[in-house]
Amino acid sequence: MPSLRQAYYVLSTHWDREWYQPLMDYRWRLVRLLDEVFDGLESGELRGPFTCDGQAILLEDYLEVNPASKKRVERLVQQGKLIVGPWYVLPDEFLVSGEALVRNLRLGHRITKAFGGQASRAGWVCDLFGHISQLPQIFQGFGLRGVFAFRGVPFSPYQRLFRWRGADGTELPVYRFGAGGYVDYACKVRRAHETDRFPDAGEIAVHLEEFIEEEAAATGVEAAPLLLFDGGDHMAWDRTHYKALIQRMNRVEADDRVRVSHSSLDDYLQELCPHVASIPDVASGELREPTRLTSDEDQGYLISGYASSRVGLKQANARCQSLLTSFAEPLATMASLLTPFAYPHGFIDLAWRWLLQNHPHDSICGCSVDQVHEDMNYRFSMCRQIAERVTDEAARTLAAAITGDIADGELRLVIFNPRPRPFSGITELTLEIPADWLSFVESLGYEAQPAFRIFDASGSELAYQRLDQKLNRVRKRLRATTFPAAPRVNRVSIALDVAVPAGGYQTLVIRSQPRQSYAVWPAMAAPTRHPRQSTLKRDHCSLENEYLIVEALPGGTVTIHDKRTGH
Repeated sequence: MPSLRQAYYVLSTHWDREWYQPLMDYRWRLVRLLDEVFDGLESGELRGPFTCDGQAILLEDYLEVNPASKKRVERLVQQGKLIVGPWYVLPDEFLVSGEALVRNLRLGHRITKAFGGQASRAGWVCDLFGHISQLPQIFQGFGLRGVFAFRGVPFSPYQRLFRWRGADGTELPVYRFGAGGYVDYACKVRRAHETDRFPDAGEIAVHLEEFIEEEAAATGVEAAPLLLFDGGDHMAWDRTHYKALIQRMNRVEADDRVRVSHSSLDDYLQELCPHVASIPDVASGELREPTRLTSDEDQGYLISGYASSRVGLKQANARCQSLLTSFAEPLATMASLLTPFAYPHGFIDLAWRWLLQNHPHDSICGCSVDQVHEDMNYRFSMCRQIAERVTDEAARTLAAAITGDIADGELRLVIFNPRPRPFSGITELTLEIPADWLSFVESLGYEAQPAFRIFDASGSELAYQRLDQKLNRVRKRLRATTFPAAPRVNRVSIALDVAVPAGGYQTLVIRSQPRQSYAVWPAMAAPTRHPRQSTLKRDHCSLENEYLIVEALPGGTVTIHDKRTGH
């Protein structure tokens, strides 16, 4: 007689935070859905647990509207009736950085812990548009035990299990949803795709047995458990279906080959893990394989056009990620280690939260309604403002802590390189030169140019190229006990050749140019010219550089001598 197999029924909802409706329209639906779930869990009508689509942000969004329900949510999480995480939001894996994926999982775990629970250990990527090769490694680093995937998988929709070997060799078991993906159960058992038809309990019971048989056939490892995942897009729990399901769960008959229980993805993985070695098929590296079947045979087609959709969103995201990880965080860390500067944990965490809220796969992919992407620009702005402010404050604190006096008519310029590799080359800077420093004029004198020279720490003068200038601009200087001061400055953009060590800085000195008396313009400085070791001028009628000698002859002709060829 064949052994009894366990089928795990998992109740969830796939929650797109924003997509074909903007955020607050979805929020209205979310609050109503979770209220019904909570009522059912507390009354016992719904045995539970309820899975929050692998995301912690669902509970954050709910409590922002219903803060009085916090204790209720905490109690359900602690009782194991609500399964939260491991993600904060379900991101796209290719459009965000590896660091962002790690922060996303970290925040999901932190929020779950704050509710008094433990984040799910199921790697939930049910509807993401392909998968990066490092995901098994990242998941394992957070203690996740398996993956639940749909798109990009290189196997048949009639094959449930395979092993995924990541870029570093990490292997995790993967459950691959069927031809309809994570909505297979909802459509085949509850007929959720037939929007004007509501099957009764008897019909549902028949469909349920058919689905169990289908799953048993597709789960190639004979002793492995079965998964009955019920979680379509934005769907609440179906009471009529659930009553039929309870009857099946309570049924004990001698000829039953499958026992059904209401459980979680974690419990499914707990039973699956001892059978992983028996799973014959292995996929390696990146999972971005398009289905070879038509859409009516397999809905697991790979969506790829999103990579270039609304490219401005991608650029804003890259800028925010770079500001946080390459500037704000390392400079704040340096300042907190070397000065009394207090690391701004709260601001940094808030900036990441704003940024991660733009990473859901329908948001960062640029495939939602216009209002969604207008809202995203606001979140990018909040993240960018925090990152820039933290960067400025940390850099100012470090610059102010550098020893050495600054003489009258001097400014100290500090160039930071917070990245883990040295920088050498041309960089562009915008200097704020005091407006009362002298200027010089050239040609007919139509535009004054602030006169200054730049010196390195050894006292050697550095050449720079003036790119642009905006004269007599207001620079606000904020003080804690007075109204803002408004000194005038000349903003001069320059290009400068510098070398800055990894995780270090270079200190330069800017010196004003002394006054030089002119008959026409008596209050002008001498023009600033870099004093190179050699000039093009050789004598009163010839020029020379490393390539050519040019001589103007008395007869009005010019001789050009090519030093490289001798001609």
